[in-house]
Amino acid sequence: MPEIRNMTMNFGPQHPAAHGVLRLVLEMDGEVIERADPHIGLLHRGTEKLAESKPFNQSIGYMDRLDYVSMMCNEHAYVMAIEKLLGIEAPERAQYIRVMYAEITRILNHLMWLGAHGLDIGAMTIFLYCFREREDLMDCYEAVSGTRMHATYYRPGGVYRDLPGIMPKYEASKWHSQEEVDRLNENRQGSLLDFIESFTQRFPACIDEYETLLTDNRIWKQRTVGVAEVTPERALQLGFTGPMLRGSGIEWDLRKKQPYDIYDKIDFDIPIGTNGDCYDRYLVRVEEMRQSNRIIEQCVEWLRNNPGPVMIDDHKLSPPRREEMKDDMESLIHHFKLFTEGYCVPEGEVYSAVEHPKGEFGIYLVSDGANKPYRIKIRAPGFAHLAAMNEMVKGHMLADVVAVIGTQDIVFGEIDR
Repeated sequence: MPEIRNMTMNFGPQHPAAHGVLRLVLEMDGEVIERADPHIGLLHRGTEKLAESKPFNQSIGYMDRLDYVSMMCNEHAYVMAIEKLLGIEAPERAQYIRVMYAEITRILNHLMWLGAHGLDIGAMTIFLYCFREREDLMDCYEAVSGTRMHATYYRPGGVYRDLPGIMPKYEASKWHSQEEVDRLNENRQGSLLDFIESFTQRFPACIDEYETLLTDNRIWKQRTVGVAEVTPERALQLGFTGPMLRGSGIEWDLRKKQPYDIYDKIDFDIPIGTNGDCYDRYLVRVEEMRQSNRIIEQCVEWLRNNPGPVMIDDHKLSPPRREEMKDDMESLIHHFKLFTEGYCVPEGEVYSAVEHPKGEFGIYLVSDGANKPYRIKIRAPGFAHLAAMNEMVKGHMLADVVAVIGTQDIVFGEIDR
């Protein structure tokens, strides 16, 4: 008898379903996977090292580029770590704005995940549906920060600026007639808050559309039910957080268990799964979008009724207003010092974590009293999930690898850093 050997196969690094630059070395017995070995580091940019050479407030932009689908949530953890060391707290209005944008980011992330996960498994339409709604939320990013992706909007002590009173509008061109533009501008007549409110009113119906396409779709269920099951005990041992942990039935959410900013004043539920398979994790994330929508509604209502400052009034940490800077010498000096050498942060170490769309995103920051971090360590949720890849795909088929990468919702900016 000839000796039958397992075949070793490369999956990626340039692969449309690898969600970045993941190289998986698969050991296969025919179509069945015996072992999966993820090779990472192909997107390593040295974020943690780069942050050591820059003043604190100049590294906020690096955080956006870690998980480049959940931009403001990354900033949130970093900014809160600096605030803890400085011993300051953002004004209440700024905290509501932060929470509102953190939830907008969660929806953005889950829409990207749902579209891509569907596309990986073979559902084309869902991708187009999800990007239709993402477009509106990207406009919310742009309205407030000037940028559609890497916002750099959060600041130690608050946020960069208050919400704008007008929403940018489409203009007629040779591609878009006036009639079409008027239709697109219908919900852009008021302020940014009006625009976000109109989004929250129509979004639940959009989620119903996604669920009509997928939830009871027999092909979707055949590809996800019973695939990559993880027991609650094993999920804890593997260091799972976020929807990966909740999909296995453990009710753990930092927004409820260790509330930060104003999450303790807001009413929402934590969805959990029962079987810990790809299908349950799908259901958990879809329900999370509904809960995020509820949170945004509550924030919009509060922000309408409570004007106020969005940044602490300490010019050692926040820049003076532009008019003051042009008129007053002292303000000019504050402005110049803040943007060139930043501020010194007291000695100490701090760990600050947020409930990121993918799990617990943490920043461990060590300061030696200088104007830049002595050390910074980023706790990326996707890293722990990817470590479980071998265990999750063993015994499954090659096609299921794609479903498992999708259900982990991994992004390589934060894994490789």
